[in-house]
Amino acid sequence: MSYDLIIRNGRIIDGTGNPWYHSEIAIKNGKIIKIRTQIEREASREIDATGMIICPGFIDMHSHTDFILPIFNKVESFVRQGITTNVIGMCGNSFAPIHPDRVEEFRKFYTRTIPLYADYVFTWNSFREYLEKIEKDQCPINTVPVVGFENVRIAGGPGYENRPPTPDELKKMKEYIVEAMEAGAFGMSTGLIYAPQVFAKTEEIVELAKVIAQYGGLYFSHIRDEGEFIIDAINELIKIVEKSGCRGGHIAHHKISGKKNWGKSRDTLKLIEETNNRGISITYDQYPYNRGFTSLTAIIPPWIHEGGPDVLLERIKQISTQKRIKDDIEKGIKGWENFVGNNGLESIYISSVVSEKWKDIEGKSLTEISQIKGLKDEWEAMFSIIIDDEGGSTITVESMREEDIQRIITGRYHMVGTDGLGIPNRPSLGKYHPRFYGTYPRILGRYVREQKLLTMEDAIRRMTSFPAMRLGLTDRGLIKENFWADIVIFNQDTVIDKATFENPHQFPEGIPYVIVNGVIVIDNNKQKRKFPGRVLRRPL
Repeated sequence: MSYDLIIRNGRIIDGTGNPWYHSEIAIKNGKIIKIRTQIEREASREIDATGMIICPGFIDMHSHTDFILPIFNKVESFVRQGITTNVIGMCGNSFAPIHPDRVEEFRKFYTRTIPLYADYVFTWNSFREYLEKIEKDQCPINTVPVVGFENVRIAGGPGYENRPPTPDELKKMKEYIVEAMEAGAFGMSTGLIYAPQVFAKTEEIVELAKVIAQYGGLYFSHIRDEGEFIIDAINELIKIVEKSGCRGGHIAHHKISGKKNWGKSRDTLKLIEETNNRGISITYDQYPYNRGFTSLTAIIPPWIHEGGPDVLLERIKQISTQKRIKDDIEKGIKGWENFVGNNGLESIYISSVVSEKWKDIEGKSLTEISQIKGLKDEWEAMFSIIIDDEGGSTITVESMREEDIQRIITGRYHMVGTDGLGIPNRPSLGKYHPRFYGTYPRILGRYVREQKLLTMEDAIRRMTSFPAMRLGLTDRGLIKENFWADIVIFNQDTVIDKATFENPHQFPEGIPYVIVNGVIVIDNNKQKRKFPGRVLRRPL
């Protein structure tokens, strides 16, 4: 018997958290066939991993690659940092379901941020049709699909209306969830700071979560507040899990946002620990940076989003509306996460715009932009960009403290997620968040090697077997015989992120090989035109 690939001379960290060991790995037909101290037989290809670590491929527990996958399917910024599986459909936004009568509305919404969708033909409506489409299109890495609450509310419920669903609407929403779960979704996600999801009460979400509970699904959530009311927001997630009976809850990109709230990670981690101790399973993911990333329109109050994006753009042109927005932000609205109120306008940076008029200010703060453009103040800059860019601008928000980041990264229920997209290395796309390129090597280089917050074995466990277990992937996440050969080979002495907020389009160093389903996709630091990734469906 000959093998497709043998990896020799490396140190294996198998994903369990146990110490590394020397061994060789034989791969055939996509799977790990043999692990021995010495493998005598030949292979079609061998990799000499002398001086390097061999570990399972990284599982990104929180990504938005579905936003760009129909257009760019090479996911360069993900695969180059060792990601071999990514979870999509996060923050309540998935690319299905789409109601047949709202396809043009869906296209228009995404075209505002990604103009290439202007001519894109959406050929699916149901969740099953969507999975079949991305499976046909192929990808270098594996995909774990989750259905987004926003899609369900728009397709079958009250959409952008600030009200509960009618009994008939709730029935239709549940039918969409059933279809998605039976197609293979691993659960449902919400993004409760975003319209129209912000209009949903806890009870509405509980009723839908009861459906995913019937299928053993997970509830993923960008919780309602990550700052002043973060404890209330986590308690809402716990209530949804407890009342619905679903398998567990997962907190998206756990952080403490806003200077006056720094230090609250002590309380949040204590709450998560106590909840698990009483039998309710709660986990979370995190990206290791002090800025968040979202749309510019996310920083204005919920009421202006009622009726949808087109109505928002008409309203915001009115001076009286701008005055009300400014007043509400300065005074605050109870229960609404106020990015500007918590962090200041000087902490809001424009990362990408569509309008050529504003291309020269990408990467600048609203304060810097108002000075560069000779505007009256940051408010004029913000309103002008929203109007000219038709709401399509994205931002980074400087809101977190390193002490909280470090405390969260060492928490017992911590996993890793990019909250990013697998994008091509094209600076013309804008100054996107560096987490798109650097999340995993940043943890391995900065927080493991340099700061020693985690051991290498524990960090890799949090990136591999822990998320695999959480998702129910029983044949991935470990270097183990008969498991799929999703493997990363990296140099623990040099691995590091290179992407910055000023220059985000930079691949990391120290990850020369990435293998997905037994196929080498990164070969000696170069990406090959290989697309071995699979759409993984929820285990029955």
